[in-house]
Amino acid sequence: MSSVNVAIVYYSATGHVQALAQAAAEGAEKAGATVRVRRVAETAPDKAINANPAWAQYRKDHADVTEATLDDLDWADAVLLGTPTRFGNPASQLRAFIDTAGPLWAQGKLAGKVYSAFTVSNTLHGGQEATILALSNTFYHWGGIIVPPGYTDPVQFQTGNPYGTSHVAGVPGRQEAPSDVTLQAARYQASRVTDTAIALKKGRATT
Repeated sequence: MSSVNVAIVYYSATGHVQALAQAAAEGAEKAGATVRVRRVAETAPDKAINANPAWAQYRKDHADVTEATLDDLDWADAVLLGTPTRFGNPASQLRAFIDTAGPLWAQGKLAGKVYSAFTVSNTLHGGQEATILALSNTFYHWGGIIVPPGYTDPVQFQTGNPYGTSHVAGVPGRQEAPSDVTLQAARYQASRVTDTAIALKKGRATT
């Protein structure tokens, strides 16, 4: 089996997206990948963060998690991006990181990689599919190979989102962590991404 590098880059305000990122890392590693899990930098003002105790506590508890850099994108054969929904779009923190990738794009270093995405919203149908599709627009510009989970595993018929793993956290004060089924879906999505990246790497080696 050819080894591939998988970067899982995410933004999480209270931990739900991070939980999906960790499950995705487990799935990618089990499929044979070398994995980096990286959070993007927090760009929200302290006033906004401190107004939400869960957000403030999460930032304090996870300050030591390694921040993503462009080297992580350059290193990777496959990239999974995770984000909360923000009015049907990725969080600005993740967008800010994406917007620094111009130099890699200009050199063609983002093309030909495998890409996929996952998300969390507070409400059912709260922009989950739109957020993943918005990230796909970036993947198109990068020349990426988009690999969604689709309905290619029984778990997908339980979670119901062929675009990418998604979780409904609930309104602040009554939020729930991702279920075992949702975490299983994240593992499967990352496994499928890894399998595709391995197949591409093998194919390219023979041409």
